[in-house]
Amino acid sequence: MATDKKFVESITDMEKDFPQWYTDVVKKADLTAYSSLKGCMIIRPYGYAIWELIQKQMDEKFKETGHENVYMPMFIPESLLQKEKDHIEGFAPEVAWVTQGGDKQLEERICVRPTSETLFCEHYANIIHSYRDLPKLYNQWCSVVRWEKTTRPFLRTTEFLWQEGHTAHATAEESLEETLKILDIYANFCRDILAMPVIEGEKTEKERFAGAEHTFTIESLMHDGKALQSGTSHNFGDGFAKAFGIQYTDKDNQLQYVHQTSWGVTTRLIGAIIMVHGDNSGLVLPPRIAPIQVIIVPITQQDDVLEKANELKTNLSKICRVKLDDSDKTAGWKFSEYEMKGVPVRLEIGPKDLDNNQVVLARRDNGEKITVSMDELTEKIPALLDEIHENLLKQATERQNHKTYVAHNMDEFEKTLNETPGFIKAMWCGDKACEEAIKEKSGATSRCIPFEQENLSDVCVCCGKPAKHMVYWGRAY
Repeated sequence: MATDKKFVESITDMEKDFPQWYTDVVKKADLTAYSSLKGCMIIRPYGYAIWELIQKQMDEKFKETGHENVYMPMFIPESLLQKEKDHIEGFAPEVAWVTQGGDKQLEERICVRPTSETLFCEHYANIIHSYRDLPKLYNQWCSVVRWEKTTRPFLRTTEFLWQEGHTAHATAEESLEETLKILDIYANFCRDILAMPVIEGEKTEKERFAGAEHTFTIESLMHDGKALQSGTSHNFGDGFAKAFGIQYTDKDNQLQYVHQTSWGVTTRLIGAIIMVHGDNSGLVLPPRIAPIQVIIVPITQQDDVLEKANELKTNLSKICRVKLDDSDKTAGWKFSEYEMKGVPVRLEIGPKDLDNNQVVLARRDNGEKITVSMDELTEKIPALLDEIHENLLKQATERQNHKTYVAHNMDEFEKTLNETPGFIKAMWCGDKACEEAIKEKSGATSRCIPFEQENLSDVCVCCGKPAKHMVYWGRAY
């Protein structure tokens, strides 16, 4: 790692104060800035570049599976929102309302979208008539507004960016298949692009999305042992269709209700990347979403060194996202700056390197330095970026496994949660009252009923009655 730490000396150690460490990293890495409205963030160019790479690569996955992008209005009439009672009740505390337009009081309140189910339902009711119109596989990239009480950049803000998919299908089987397909896309994206392990499973009824029959989730674990819901996929069945009258004529000329899904991930993923991979020097970015994969740092300002650095940048730009910092800052300052920004590979070049036709490559993930011939760079760097991705995934997986515990009773449960925070695997009877009691006693919520079940015991961790499921529990962001 760099020896000149002046650039990062104001970062709080994560072991001392994790929330403050997170805030320091977000600010010092220039990911966001505060706006004049509390709870709203300005996403700075470097932070937005990370989101653009997430968006671009995820959008490709959606399009490969037949989804099309659309855009819905950001305003929803109150009468439209009220059509699905469970849905509006679930969002009511967070809804922002418009009551005046210009200098006139509105006759009907207008909601600033917290999500777009009702808008898609209204549209589907107008465009779906026959089985030939199905399926409808739509997605939109947009922002939504939820009036949060407590905010933190990327993790929970009043306005945030996301994608929300909304699909309509002829049968229950097709909608369930779609819901699980999307969950797999999310999980694979986290592992293959973000180098982030996740637990896949279903939410309990208590934690289910308002109006859904099933909510599936991917859950990740942060450095501090708290969980983060990183993406959800909801199967609505035909509940919304009945509320909005979305029917189609089947092949037998009979009217049927469609079955729907919705699913989404948000800029919260950037918060997850920070808290899963970051360290006390700042960000550690997985190479596949790093805006700069290789930073070239000339050790001196000599003309021949700068000339060769520019030549290397031109050649490497064909195989990776590369930047040359030829400013007059000291090399040590640049080292610390790009460590803070989490750039996966730093390429150092000086006069001696020119003489030997070599450069030094420094890895952000483990600090290792290697000397490489300039003639081998176009082969070595792509392989090195893949190595860094695999190492970050391995480290995060080992850390998650190390911080995943088993509890057989509430004494074990609370002791583990208080002394060694992380995921807790424990059996549950399926009773909502027990789930609420666990939260009241420990502050932990059910994260998911994992698809991969284990029989840890025969009885519920809370009440001692026969157990139905093994559940992942934890305190969460």
